[in-house]
Amino acid sequence: MTSTQEHTLPTLSHTLHEFEDCSDLIHRTIPTLDIDIVFIGNLISGDKLYRDLINLVENADQDQLRRLFEQSKFVPMTDSKELIVSILSGRAALFFEGNVYIIDVSGNEGRSVSQSEQETTITGPHDAFTEDAGVSLGLLRKRIRSSHLKVIKLAVGEVTKSDVYVLYMKDLANMEYVNELKKRIQDIEVDAVLDTNMLVQLIDDSPYALFPQILTSERPDAIASKLVAGRVVGLMDGSPTAFSIPASFVEFFSSSDDYYMRWMLGSATRILRFIALFITMIFTALYVSVTTFHYEMIPQNLILTLAESRSRVPFPPVYEAMLMELTIELLREAGARLPTKIGQTIGIVGGIVIGQAAVQAGLTSNILIIAVASSTIASFVIPNYTMSASIRLIRFGLILLAGLWGNLGLAMGLAAVIIHLSGMTSFGSSYLTPIAPNNPSEWRDVLFRAPFSKLNYRPSQTRTRNMVRQKMKR
Repeated sequence: MTSTQEHTLPTLSHTLHEFEDCSDLIHRTIPTLDIDIVFIGNLISGDKLYRDLINLVENADQDQLRRLFEQSKFVPMTDSKELIVSILSGRAALFFEGNVYIIDVSGNEGRSVSQSEQETTITGPHDAFTEDAGVSLGLLRKRIRSSHLKVIKLAVGEVTKSDVYVLYMKDLANMEYVNELKKRIQDIEVDAVLDTNMLVQLIDDSPYALFPQILTSERPDAIASKLVAGRVVGLMDGSPTAFSIPASFVEFFSSSDDYYMRWMLGSATRILRFIALFITMIFTALYVSVTTFHYEMIPQNLILTLAESRSRVPFPPVYEAMLMELTIELLREAGARLPTKIGQTIGIVGGIVIGQAAVQAGLTSNILIIAVASSTIASFVIPNYTMSASIRLIRFGLILLAGLWGNLGLAMGLAAVIIHLSGMTSFGSSYLTPIAPNNPSEWRDVLFRAPFSKLNYRPSQTRTRNMVRQKMKR
């Protein structure tokens, strides 16, 4: 579906025709003044409507009305398409002597600022973006009190016409990224874009890539840090998630807690996340490979226990592993969709009961239960949900390759993942920056987090003209 409205002068009859069969449209007439007011009742604030419009108009004569409409809050409208969009955005249209004015009387009802459920932190701020873009922009403005923070408003979706805001720091952000992001958003021709996570899939470099190429976050402090680092940020009205470009693979393993804790603690936690990455990717696949082809890799003290555990299992290890991994994914999905209290109970009790029953029934071995549980726990350590989901998907492919060709298949799968990562870009920038191309000076904020006194430069991936972040002498 595409928009068919013509760019014509707005009239009352045309406006009412456009909103034909819309029972929530309210048309109010003041015959003594020859004034018509049109608005969507569910989108406006009644108090603002009477305070800023009705009371002022009803107590004025013709001459006072003309002077009143010269005030800045009465915006003249000369395009029928823009008038329709304004009414649908919570504004009231006032028709007087052939002229049309728009008055902002939108309601502010919405979810209050609360803590992010996906990106929880132990230390630091606990507020999160909301679905109201105005509130989200305010949270960023409170953190970056600079006139250099620029905000560009765009619209996306032929039907939804959702507001999208592009944010960047003047003299820090590379304008090539800003212009490219604007171009990609303006080139979108779809009926509806309802959330930021839909938008980023329409503007990323490789739509068929396994990994997310644009970093998303619900935390204002995290997005503020991206802006100050020279990255470009996007916000969408109706979505509590913001995104930043360009993104690198290592960014998805960074958390705000890394910077709020002492550098040694933050570094240890970040290293733990990369260890969890390898555990969740290869632990179950390695079990399949070893128990299928490479028994010589098992320590002698463990081989008898493993043989006894698998003696009752009628399936090859690859079937056994796939069965348990699918069961865990079903439990994970069920826990996510059910109400919070019930979901937690299902996840814990279901995992224990099904795992124990599967061992007793001879469907799986104790060692595999440990391997699958370790892989699942390790996936929870990765702070970005989209990245965690991508890695879990890759795990199934590695299990199949390990079941077919053992360690050779596992090595081939890991090599394919690395090649895939090496060929990916985020808005034309290498996805593996600063590992490939290698930039050792930036490694102090990759695998570990160096003290703040050593983090003097902004990421080279931003291609900013002002690379110096700070000039500390300690």
